[in-house]
Amino acid sequence: MKNSREQQLKAFDRLLTIMDELREQCPWDRKQTLQSLRHLTIEETYELGDAILDNDLDEVRKELGDLLLHIVFYSRIGSETNDFDIADVANGICDKLIDRHPHIYGDVDVADEEEVKRNWENLKLKEGKKSVLEGVPKSLPALVKASRIQDKVAGVGFDWEKPEQVWEKLQEELDEFRHEVDTGDQDRIEAEFGDVMFSMINYARFLKVNPEDALERTNKKFIKRFTYLEEQAAGMGKALKDMTLAEMDVFWEEAKKL
Repeated sequence: MKNSREQQLKAFDRLLTIMDELREQCPWDRKQTLQSLRHLTIEETYELGDAILDNDLDEVRKELGDLLLHIVFYSRIGSETNDFDIADVANGICDKLIDRHPHIYGDVDVADEEEVKRNWENLKLKEGKKSVLEGVPKSLPALVKASRIQDKVAGVGFDWEKPEQVWEKLQEELDEFRHEVDTGDQDRIEAEFGDVMFSMINYARFLKVNPEDALERTNKKFIKRFTYLEEQAAGMGKALKDMTLAEMDVFWEEAKKL
């Protein structure tokens, strides 16, 4: 059953109170800094991503709680130095959302989702950003970063007009990659492979496929099948290194059917 707004606010106040108590009384919580929490926050974000891909809603709820704790934790630390607190954090994002949605809180008309995205990027430039790419974190994994870069530049009109054009570009990059493989220049092979991946990610965007999600689903599928293969081999008293590829392929095909 959905909680009322009063219940939601009460739960959030409870979390703030607990955070204050832990920060004041628990040796571990008292010791933490923005820097020491950073890697834990990243781990929690990936765990949330796993739960979402698995469509495990109970786990999604738990992981959202872990992330919410981190937000409250950072805000509590910020309040101790009088730099910011949870109210500043919440009001900051509220102000940004209102400013970035003039079609809701102003008199701007938009036709569709794509126009909203274009307006979003243009508004960010008006706020003082020198480049639309300033919002792409340097520490993002390369695949995710490529996807965000392409989203950003497309938002200001730097984009292909049709999916067919992107497909042709991908074919061109594949040909160049094949050529460098034949020549054997390792640096050029790596460079062209990067171009192929970048083009693949761009094509995925046109197909409305999230490349990170797609690859992770394939990772999970492979792990599940390979684990089945290991279990079946163990059941026969065999080690994979002692089996032929033909023998392993029998179990692999069974795993695919499962």
